[in-house]
Amino acid sequence: MGSTLNRPQDGRVIAGVCAGLADRFGMRPFTVRLLFLLSCLLPGPQFVAYLVLWIVMPNRATVQM
Repeated sequence: MGSTLNRPQDGRVIAGVCAGLADRFGMRPFTVRLLFLLSCLLPGPQFVAYLVLWIVMPNRATVQM
């Protein structure tokens, strides 16, 4: 499990929100993306939450050697 909530530079599909959540909670990014898509079938503010996370979650700093 990651210790902070941030968006990775690699493994992004749109903005890296699902990949960042997956890393933080020890899940596979595909699983989080699938859960998000399935949740879109239900009424609620899923897209608004995604946009807010996109704005609030910082990019992960890349490690340069």
